[in-house]
Amino acid sequence: MASNDNAPQFLTANELVERWRGAISLGTLANWRAKKQGPGFNKFGTKVLYPAEEVAAYEAKHFQRPANDNGGGSK
Repeated sequence: MASNDNAPQFLTANELVERWRGAISLGTLANWRAKKQGPGFNKFGTKVLYPAEEVAAYEAKHFQRPANDNGGGSK
């Protein structure tokens, strides 16, 4: 079977904790899932997978810019 380059990429909960450098724990991710918070995920049996595009969207939504930052443009 040929690989599909358009297939979505997924992260495990452990990979997500590593991506965020331990800023959140596996327990926090489990709590978020139970409360319908955090990035979207898929669950296949007991396996939880986070689509990379959902993680990126969650990160973008929670990106914080300093109050004195004018977005990089000069006035």
